[in-house]
Amino acid sequence: MIVGIVDDASFPTWHLALPPVLPGDQHETFRRNAGKPFPPEQVAAARAELEEFVRILEGEGVTVRRPEPIPQRTPYTTLDWTSTGMYAAMPRDAILVVGDDIIECPMAWRSRYYENLAYRPLLKEYFHGGAKWTAGPKPELTDAQFDQEWSDPGEDGPQRLVVTEFEPTFDAADFTRCGRDIIAQKSNVTNDFGIEWLRRHLGDEYRIHVFEFKDSHPMHIDATLVPMAPGKLLIHPERVPEVPELFKGWDVMAAPQPVIPDTHPLYMTSKWINMNILMLDEQRVIVERQDEPMISTMKKFGFTPIPCNFRNFNSFGGSFHCATVDVRRRGTLQSYF
Repeated sequence: MIVGIVDDASFPTWHLALPPVLPGDQHETFRRNAGKPFPPEQVAAARAELEEFVRILEGEGVTVRRPEPIPQRTPYTTLDWTSTGMYAAMPRDAILVVGDDIIECPMAWRSRYYENLAYRPLLKEYFHGGAKWTAGPKPELTDAQFDQEWSDPGEDGPQRLVVTEFEPTFDAADFTRCGRDIIAQKSNVTNDFGIEWLRRHLGDEYRIHVFEFKDSHPMHIDATLVPMAPGKLLIHPERVPEVPELFKGWDVMAAPQPVIPDTHPLYMTSKWINMNILMLDEQRVIVERQDEPMISTMKKFGFTPIPCNFRNFNSFGGSFHCATVDVRRRGTLQSYF
């Protein structure tokens, strides 16, 4: 399993792709600090929690690998635009592992254009070890990729996505793997073009199911609908008013209300990041140590929660699932539907 790093974490260069997914109270913060480092005390606190997380994973028998730090505030330029980077904290966004195929994702944020370079040493190692290594079409990310007339639909408005169909883009975190089936959503970083590219690339061995949820600002599916084990599904109680027919017969549990205090900074996510848990197998689940309601819910649902401090890492836009990508698991490929 790869676990991300927060080294050199920086506010991304301001761009049209950011407002559709940032909390409203963070827009000015991102505008004002574009290209600057995140507060060093918050980076240090998140780094300490990542180290605790790694120790827990290794204690549970997981082999942990880490990306290489790369400069995040060095400007880079394409033929059409200039940007700086952000971080290599969320490998779940950048890399999609399906079977023995490791896919570099064509992400839609200009600030993440070169993020995969942090994982290149590992990808080369995995390739030499027998894995396939694929890269999605590198997008130009010109203005044509983004709806220049985008306006906020509000919390209860219809979805209006900022990415167009100019080129395929997708983040791996908009896909959830369930054996031979992959659950997907369109979002402000993942378009139909990207989903179709992945469908054709994977071929007939896998089935991709695309769902739309009650979310006017979608970005990443892993805090909305979380298959936890065969026959058990965790859902966002507001974004999933109706469970997809695909999961008929499954046991469904609504996530408890998050308990993150209002005073805690969340730069790029809502409090529902409490759903971003990590299943180690069909029994063990990593849960934020201070989230007592989620710990209790996991126990009621028949799982064994393993608590870990992660609230400071949450500030950077993710939790345990975002911060990891599982490269190799024991077992065989199955169909659960």
